[in-house]
Amino acid sequence: MSSFRSTPLFGGALIVDLPSTFADVSTIRQVPDHQEVYLDKDGFTSIIFDITERVGAPGSGPAVDGAALTTHLEDIVDSDDDTVKVWNTSNTQFSKLPFVPLPSPVPHVPVRRHTSLHAHRDANAPAAPDSKSPDFTAIVLTLIRLERESTDILITINVPHIKGEYTEEEVDMQMGKQGKLIESSVEIAAKIWETFKIKDWGLFNEV
Repeated sequence: MSSFRSTPLFGGALIVDLPSTFADVSTIRQVPDHQEVYLDKDGFTSIIFDITERVGAPGSGPAVDGAALTTHLEDIVDSDDDTVKVWNTSNTQFSKLPFVPLPSPVPHVPVRRHTSLHAHRDANAPAAPDSKSPDFTAIVLTLIRLERESTDILITINVPHIKGEYTEEEVDMQMGKQGKLIESSVEIAAKIWETFKIKDWGLFNEV
């Protein structure tokens, strides 16, 4: 079980528990204002928090939100890359975010959450020092939809699988074998879902 610490994001406007081994990439290189990037000091996994403009049709529901998730995924990886495989998609509950069915007079709703696990051949994560080309990169992608703020928040956990850094026999997605690196990333995602909190809603008027 990883050790986690409460971590402020975007100047404290957001707060979430992240593994204690993950370091803020902005201390070593420039990161866009709409992103926060954390990299595992003991490995190659990275976590990216990305505040983006809401995509897709108005409203919400499986079709609308699913299409938005696909659009964001295509932006993350090359949409022409036929080696991308989506292994699982599901709804996710965030313990500390409001969820009120529309219509509602509450100022900050609704929050729709979808998460998806993917694997593809080319890494699309911040490069780690002396990193090698991965065999494939697993992605745990979480989409938070803030409709009234016209905002989508993407939380992307990139998990490069580099030869010699993982046990190949332990990974077979078709057989349901995820391996230790992906299992750890799912644990991290679950902790993020449990602890992610918006402290300052004005953030979405600034980014």
